[in-house]
Amino acid sequence: MKLVALPAFTDNYIWMIHNGREALVVDPGDATPVLEALHEQQLSLAAILVTHRHPDHIMGLPALRPHCTGPIYGPALEPVEQVTTTVHEGSGFEALGLSWQVWDTPGHTAGHVTYIAQPQSGLPWSSALVFCGDTLFSAGCGRLFDGTHEQLAASLARLASLPDDTWLCPTHEYTLSNLTFATAVEPDNAQLGHVRQLCEQQRHQGLPTLPTTVAREKAINPFLRTQEPTVVASALHQGAASTDAQTVFTTLRLWKNTFKA
Repeated sequence: MKLVALPAFTDNYIWMIHNGREALVVDPGDATPVLEALHEQQLSLAAILVTHRHPDHIMGLPALRPHCTGPIYGPALEPVEQVTTTVHEGSGFEALGLSWQVWDTPGHTAGHVTYIAQPQSGLPWSSALVFCGDTLFSAGCGRLFDGTHEQLAASLARLASLPDDTWLCPTHEYTLSNLTFATAVEPDNAQLGHVRQLCEQQRHQGLPTLPTTVAREKAINPFLRTQEPTVVASALHQGAASTDAQTVFTTLRLWKNTFKA
């Protein structure tokens, strides 16, 4: 079983899991890299997972649907034309021999969902795989469309509650730019410099900076660190009205919307 990040557009990743015969893909905004990978590795497409309705996550569905031998899963609260099986909080299913659980993770969009592949013996990874769409990015989080700051903060806190070794698979290569913002928020966090050095090496080699882990994100992601004194101080400097975690989070998210390095 292999986990592969297929680059798409300028900074998207379409995640693929395959066992050498069948494949599953997550958020195929572009059909071309998926079809090329299927052809090159002689794989059949067994299932597709969609986290939310934005075009860069679903535009490949019409071209891929004729090739898909199984369900196309998507969020029940967000109409996506090509979806054949809607899912929501508590949904579970089997795909590619893996057991999947669905969480509602609203915020980026109101109906956003996250897919969790449960760990099992015999896999090259020992922890759960979490496909979190645009809810969480490495060192950052998605911006708001029709969700709320409260929803997004709760969704991120829930992801952060997973075991430290859980693999998180966001769908954008935003890590280095997010690290720049994180450093502005928390300039004395030494972990940020260590992670930046590693990520710069990965990008120089043409490799993705993802997946990340819950442990790493709790160490570097300011949106998961809203009770750290330096993060609180930065939020207050940006006009936060209080030091409570939600106010700090909202202030950081609004600051990030206009942040320029």
